[in-house]
Amino acid sequence: MSVVSTEIREIQREIRKLLVEKNAIMLAHNYQRDEIQEIADIAGDSLELARKAAETDKEVIVFCGVHFMAESAAILSPQKTVLLPRLEAGCPMADMITAEKLRDKREELGPDIPVVTYVNSSAEVKAESDICCTSANAVAVVNSLPNNEVFMTPDMNLAKYVQRYTDKKISYWKGFCPTHHLLKPEMVTEMQIKHPDAKVVAHPECAPDILDLANHICSTSGMYAYAKKYPEGTFIICTESGILYRLRKENSKATFLHVTEDMICPNMKITSIEDVYESILNMKEVVTVSEPIRSRAKLTLEKMLAVPRGN
Repeated sequence: MSVVSTEIREIQREIRKLLVEKNAIMLAHNYQRDEIQEIADIAGDSLELARKAAETDKEVIVFCGVHFMAESAAILSPQKTVLLPRLEAGCPMADMITAEKLRDKREELGPDIPVVTYVNSSAEVKAESDICCTSANAVAVVNSLPNNEVFMTPDMNLAKYVQRYTDKKISYWKGFCPTHHLLKPEMVTEMQIKHPDAKVVAHPECAPDILDLANHICSTSGMYAYAKKYPEGTFIICTESGILYRLRKENSKATFLHVTEDMICPNMKITSIEDVYESILNMKEVVTVSEPIRSRAKLTLEKMLAVPRGN
């Protein structure tokens, strides 16, 4: 666990004061920096944070994550002020599909094949979709649809993962997470040789050859739940490094090994504790979604939130 300086501690205290003054809630994704996760009201995966954004009665939502996440909060809560401390915090996977490309693809697919869009996508893409999903509920979302065939976008690895757990035919857009694609199977097998009793835990954004090596495949929140089942276990973690902060904090007797130090999402790490402070203090870096895109995208998110959660 990282050592936090006195200066950062003071900024953290000031942020918590500002949150009260502004009637604000601070949400942080599991990949955010340790010092940001530490003081967030809720730290979680995309699904947890989407639910909290929809449910909160606070007037301001401070979203420490990337742009599509803040957009989702703005879609679900247009009456609230949504702040993204660094507006340029984007998602390369989300950028691999555009609304125009999806419209073209839908014409090719025809009206009988629904589009299931990962929340790692822009509001415009969500608006062109039938329903959204996260890594935590993608299987449940696909299986909730009456159709025998679905199209998933933008993450092909998530689509391939879901295909393992459904009889439906899945076609997909060939997008991917560059951070998870850094992981190679030989890296994992090398760790397994060194730690034969360790359990391999992988995120569905990993490539299929990584998932084939895993003892458990789940969302980031699923990783927290799985680790608690083995309080003194050893785990090889196959996802972005930010997950380690809370895993180690909540499981002090367990050992968590990261396959490679290169699995760091630069977009998730671009937000600093100072950025959060400045954003709340000055109520700047506001994210909004214009009509009618917001209304159409909201339907896809609401349909997703109505589906019982998976792992």
